[in-house]
Amino acid sequence: MTTNKPQSMLREASHQIIAGGSAGLVEICLMHPLDVVKTRFQIQRGTSDPNSYKSLGDCFRTIFRNEGLLGFYKGILPPIVAETPKRAVKFFTFEQYKKLLTFTPLSPGLALSVAGLGAGLTEAVVVNPFEVVKVSLQANRDSFTKQLSSFAQARRIINSDGFGLRGLNKGLTSTLGRHGVFNMIYFGFYFNVKDAIPSSPDPTLEFMRKFAIGLVSGTISSCVNIPFDVAKSRIQGPQPVAGEIKYRTCFQSMALVYREEGYFALYKGLVPKIMRLGPGGAVMLLVYEYVSGWLQKNW
Repeated sequence: MTTNKPQSMLREASHQIIAGGSAGLVEICLMHPLDVVKTRFQIQRGTSDPNSYKSLGDCFRTIFRNEGLLGFYKGILPPIVAETPKRAVKFFTFEQYKKLLTFTPLSPGLALSVAGLGAGLTEAVVVNPFEVVKVSLQANRDSFTKQLSSFAQARRIINSDGFGLRGLNKGLTSTLGRHGVFNMIYFGFYFNVKDAIPSSPDPTLEFMRKFAIGLVSGTISSCVNIPFDVAKSRIQGPQPVAGEIKYRTCFQSMALVYREEGYFALYKGLVPKIMRLGPGGAVMLLVYEYVSGWLQKNW
């Protein structure tokens, strides 16, 4: 009996890790081009920026014309390398925090949001170094063939600035805010609403029900957390004046963007972000649930 319990716990953890990793890999491969577009909008500094894009369509056309199709996949290696362990950590820690919170007086609905917050903060610590490399690659407007590889860029950052908060862990507080807020809403909304809306015996309708809830969940989370995302891109991206650090900390960067560019600048890149994380959020939850269900039945 005691032998079976650790084995069942290990099997359950393996299911969560494999399903979470699969969800992340599928989502990043489908949605990465929109992440590149989002980052480009977030790092441009108003109409005075000579490289500013006029619209979403102009951004797509300019990247395709100047950098080719592969330009939309700049910086994809760091998230692919990070995405499997990142999403595995996200979903695994969510399940563990959810179990721990059953021993607290929190209501089940609120516990789901708090578990999401914990999972997001844990995920942020794991993923931030990869985000620093990804953003620095995405900000580069040279042709894909002229760009440094992800590993060469990581070495350049480490040699120049080290592993700390000025180097490979630059913008950590913004990443913590971005992931913590996103996952608190994402998991809390999805599981609470999913439990409130009756399931359908028709597999197609049930799939659509879950997809629609996941889509709304990802969209709302993206709208709420984007100021943290803009601050993160400004801190991790190239500074306006070489050798001079303008964007230093999360809230200092938000205040600076607001003061210099206005309120709406804190929502730069919102459309491509929603286009990515609305359906992307739905894809992740569905892949996680279906892979997890398949593993439970077959392994």
